[in-house]
Amino acid sequence: MKNINKKLQILLLLPLIAMQIKCGSSKGTASANSGKVESWITTTDESSKLKKQDDLAFSTSTNSNQTIEVNPSEKFQTIEGFGFSLTGGSAQAILKLDKAKREALLQELFSRKNDAIGLSYLRISIGASDLNEKVFSYDDMPEGQTDLKLEHFNLGPDLNDVVPVLKEILAINPNIKIMGSPWSPPVWMKDNGSSKGGSLQPKYYGVYAEYFVKYIQAMKSNGIVIDAITPQNEPLHPGNNPSMYMTAEQQADFIGNHLGPAFAKAKIKTKIIVYDHNCNKPEYPLTILKDAKANPYVTGSAFHLYEGDISALSKVHDAYPNKDLYFTEQYTGSGSSFESDLKWSVKNVVIGSMRNWSKNALSWGLANDEYYKPFTPGGCSTCKGALMIDQNQNIKREVGYYIIGHASKFVPPGSVRIGSNVAGNLYNAAFKTPSGQIVLIVENDGTSAETFNIKYNQKQTSTILNAGAVATYVW
Repeated sequence: MKNINKKLQILLLLPLIAMQIKCGSSKGTASANSGKVESWITTTDESSKLKKQDDLAFSTSTNSNQTIEVNPSEKFQTIEGFGFSLTGGSAQAILKLDKAKREALLQELFSRKNDAIGLSYLRISIGASDLNEKVFSYDDMPEGQTDLKLEHFNLGPDLNDVVPVLKEILAINPNIKIMGSPWSPPVWMKDNGSSKGGSLQPKYYGVYAEYFVKYIQAMKSNGIVIDAITPQNEPLHPGNNPSMYMTAEQQADFIGNHLGPAFAKAKIKTKIIVYDHNCNKPEYPLTILKDAKANPYVTGSAFHLYEGDISALSKVHDAYPNKDLYFTEQYTGSGSSFESDLKWSVKNVVIGSMRNWSKNALSWGLANDEYYKPFTPGGCSTCKGALMIDQNQNIKREVGYYIIGHASKFVPPGSVRIGSNVAGNLYNAAFKTPSGQIVLIVENDGTSAETFNIKYNQKQTSTILNAGAVATYVW
C-alpha cells in the first residue's frame, strides 16, 4: 500500500517537475510560446547602446503597418560566428590591463553570461599585420640568406602578446573559431626582398606551404587550434606594410600544387579559404574555384568591403553553392562618426553578409590605444578598434563593439539564418538558434523613425525604430 501511495505521489508531481524544468531553462529569455519579444537597441545619438527595452508581445490584432515577416521554414547557411581581428596591437592593448580588469573585459567579450557579448570568431595575422608595432615573419633571415628547411621558424613576437591573450580567451570560450591570414611571407621568399609588395617566387611555393604547416603545428603545441587560413590577406593590395601581390592564378597554383598537398600529407584539417579581399573582384575566387587542382582543397572564399557590393558573395555562392562564404574584415575609421559607421556596417557587414550566405561577420581590430597605435611604418594610422584602451587602463567601447555585439550576443554558432523580407528602409536578417530562439536584427536605413510589425507564425507585434538605429529582437 505504501508503495502504491509513493507511486501515486510521484505521478502527481511529474507535471509540476516538468513545468519547473521548462521555466528554469528559459529563465531571462523570451520564447515564441510565451508571446513575449525582448529587444535591445542602439541609437545614432548614443543615448541607447545595446540597451534592453521594454518587452513587446505577439497578438492576433492587425494593422496597416509595413511588416517584416519571419519565416522559419526557409533556411539558409549555418553561422560559425561573429567577431574581430585580434591583431598584435590589440593583444598588446589588452595586456596593459591589470589581471582583474583584463579578466573582466575578456569575460564581457567572450563569454555568454550575463551582459557579455559572446564573441565567437577571431581572425589573427600569420606574422605581422600592419597593426603590429613592427614588421616580422616567423622566419626572418639576414639579407642574402635563406632557410629552405625552415630551421629558424618560430612564432617570435606573437609568443609575447597574441598567444597569451588567446590562451586566456580559450579558457573562457574553448570553442571559439580562429582564422589565420598572412600579410607577407618572409622577405627572402619574395621577388623584391621587401616586406611591402612584391610576389612570392615560384621556387619557394613548396617551402611556403611548409611554413603554413609549421605555423598550424606551432599554434597547436600552444593549445590553439587554427580552424581556417587564407593564403594571403588582400592579395591585390601590395601598398600596405607588410603586404604581397598574388594573382588568382598564382593562388590557384600555390593551393593546388603545394599548400593543399602539404596539408593532406601532414593530416592537417585546417580549412583553406581563398581571396580575402574586396567585393569588387568576385572573379578572383571564381578563378580559383574553377581550377581543377585547387578546388578540392578549398573550403570557401573570404571578402572585405572597402570596394564593391556585398552581393558579390551571392554571385560566388550561386556559381559554387557547395563552397562556403566568409566576411573577414571591415574597419571603422577615426574620421567617421558613430552614426555613419553604425548604419553602414550593420546594414552591409552584418545584415548584408548574412543575407548573402556568409557564415561569419568580422570587423577589423579588436583594440588599440588612444592614438590608434600600434601600427607599422606605413600601416593604418586611422583604424579604430572596437575598444580604446588608454595608458591609464580606461576602456572605451567604440562603435565596432556595438556593430558586432548586436549579432554576437544573440546569434551563437550553430544558428541558422532563416527567411525574412526587407520592408522599405528596414534592412534585416533573421536566425533560429540551436536552443530554438528566433533572433531578428533590424537597421532603419531611412531618415525618419519607422513604425512596423514583426510577424511570426500568424501573430505580430508592432514597434518603432528611430532613423539609423539598430535593434535586435529575440523570442
